[in-house]
Amino acid sequence: MKLIIRDLHKSYDKKEVLRGASFTFEKGKIYGLLGRNGAGKTTFFNCINEDVRADAGSFMIEKDNHARSISAEDIGYVLSTPVVPEFLTGREFLKFFIDINRKKIATPQEIDEYFDLMKIEAEDRDKLLKDYSHGMKNKMQLLVNLIANPSILLLDEPLTSFDVVVADEMKKLFRQIKGNHILIFSTHVMELALDLCDEIVILNEGILEEIPKQDLDNGAFKNKIIAALRGEEHD
Repeated sequence: MKLIIRDLHKSYDKKEVLRGASFTFEKGKIYGLLGRNGAGKTTFFNCINEDVRADAGSFMIEKDNHARSISAEDIGYVLSTPVVPEFLTGREFLKFFIDINRKKIATPQEIDEYFDLMKIEAEDRDKLLKDYSHGMKNKMQLLVNLIANPSILLLDEPLTSFDVVVADEMKKLFRQIKGNHILIFSTHVMELALDLCDEIVILNEGILEEIPKQDLDNGAFKNKIIAALRGEEHD
């Protein structure tokens, strides 16, 4: 399965954020989408998720040599700032989500099994979501996306609110599930991308560019990434 992006353009007033972004993402890999702050990473995700209408270009899923348009069920989007219904408890939120999506969930589990997956403690499961920390809200947002099991997971700075231990747990989880998904992990932290991701894609001046990792020592690879982010020529 592939996510094919072709010649994507998006402008806001006179600012051209995406100017012909093209790339093919494949199932089974974690892609690190690296870019400086303001490079357009969130705009890129919003266009794919159709929260924002692209000015031009196309994106589609290809499976078994057959291409089709992307549907809402294909995409899970984990926002850097989680949005959850704060008037519900964690348990009520999961029950509601599972109930309205029951026909789409291939192998539904017990609610406490989902909490266990995300290592949410028993005493927190019946608290109102408004009393959850930012990191716990982020866990709940990620959890409902995992339950929905979309083909494509867009992860917009998903680890910034986690402490070191939880971030490491989440990285292990991403590695476990990547075989059945296309994972695109947006970050401006190069070391995080190098640690977690199989492939590095740079978004710079509205263009997507892969930086191959093979045959480069760590220092040379970092220098190549920095040069790309600065818009400098590199071999």
